[in-house]
Amino acid sequence: MPALESRTITLWIDRPSDLVYAFASSPENLVKWASGLGDTIRQAGDEWTVQGPSGLVTLHFAPPNAYGVLDHRVLLPSGDVVEVPMRVIPNGTGSEIQFTLFRQPDMSQERFEDDARWVERDLHNLKRILEA
Repeated sequence: MPALESRTITLWIDRPSDLVYAFASSPENLVKWASGLGDTIRQAGDEWTVQGPSGLVTLHFAPPNAYGVLDHRVLLPSGDVVEVPMRVIPNGTGSEIQFTLFRQPDMSQERFEDDARWVERDLHNLKRILEA
């Protein structure tokens, strides 16, 4: 498989990295800041499910760690799997949150740009919640 086009979206949050990681690594908090997933997330063993607009979405999260790794795998209703690398990095008195978005093989450039804007909005939601 050829390399996918990617974009890493980074946002500074004026909160310590351990606090940002604790909130962002909790799957229950995902629906509070990540729009479009649905209103309720449920645990089913080692995976989590959300009823999204296009059907049931299954999520697998990186295990808790001391490195700020928030990677997760998204299984879409279509059966496609999307890998989502995500990090919380200490930066001064605050944190950088990084989300790498991959342009999927069947995704238009316009859709990729739309998704990047969506991710940026979601990260701003996370920032707003944590800085309140």
